[in-house]
Amino acid sequence: MDSRKYILEAIAKNQPTPTPLPDISAIAVVNYDVVDKFKTILEGIGGQVIEIKDSEDVIAYVKANFSEGQRVISTVSELTSVAETDWQTQDPHTLENVELNILEAKMGVAENAALWLTEPQLGQRVAPFITQNLAVILDKNNLVATMHHAYERIADAEYGFGLFLAGPSKTADIEQSLVLGAHGSRSMTVFLRST
Repeated sequence: MDSRKYILEAIAKNQPTPTPLPDISAIAVVNYDVVDKFKTILEGIGGQVIEIKDSEDVIAYVKANFSEGQRVISTVSELTSVAETDWQTQDPHTLENVELNILEAKMGVAENAALWLTEPQLGQRVAPFITQNLAVILDKNNLVATMHHAYERIADAEYGFGLFLAGPSKTADIEQSLVLGAHGSRSMTVFLRST
């Protein structure tokens, strides 16, 4: 018997007795407004929230805060007037000079301000991490209270790659000094859209 087969058989013989999952219904009780909680948490971790009505508000924000010489990319087709929307098949190394990346999240989590993004929203997996500034559009109706609720929502969904992303990148490992943009974007703006 080869070593691989021996190891797999040993693992199969030594499985723990299955136990039922705990009842978490009491944990998932929500006694707060999810929009207010999301805003408070995101601002507390260094992000900003801007309430919008539609993509025209995002376009106005980009025009007011970024110059024409700065590279802006997006996976949101309505933003072609201010952002490249055909960059998804480019070599990821060509994204090194992106100043702003605008994505659209499928869901947000109030308790930790995490945003659920899958490959179609990301464009390329590296995109939210290589940009200097990250902006994400999120419908208020797609906010859930807790990660328990979020996992219930995505449990049976079909996706190849997905991630929860919260706030701008930061670390305080070196001399206990806070550094923004250490491992990703220096800023994060969430455009909360009313629908």
